[in-house]
Amino acid sequence: MKTVAQLLKLKPAGVFSIRPDVPVLDALKLLAEKDIGAVLVMDGQRLVGIISERDNARKVALKGKSASDTPVSEIMTREVFFVNLAHTNEDCMALVTEKRARHIPVMDNGRVVGVLSIGDLVKDAISEQKFIIDQLEHYIHR
Repeated sequence: MKTVAQLLKLKPAGVFSIRPDVPVLDALKLLAEKDIGAVLVMDGQRLVGIISERDNARKVALKGKSASDTPVSEIMTREVFFVNLAHTNEDCMALVTEKRARHIPVMDNGRVVGVLSIGDLVKDAISEQKFIIDQLEHYIHR
């Protein structure tokens, strides 16, 4: 299994974030523009939350609130769990399963250095399995 550091090298560099005081509508525009499902909420360099499309659907739309009048801080998930560069894909998969989440921030020395999605993790797991299958088939046909 690859480490988080190895997984991040396979992704484009950069972390998308938004401030907690901006309207949810701005977060939704960022999600659409970047074609992502969640964005980190940062107060300067400090991670203070995460907001996803699911948060908007459940905490804004279903409650009859306005995305243009509701600040991100009102609906963001505040208790954000994260991984570090030494964790493995297996560690991350266990965490997203346990927490029922789809995105995991990656921290290094107290600083956000990336985000992994469930899609990133599954893609890598499939790649690893394909490699093992190919190796076993090669061994069998020798």
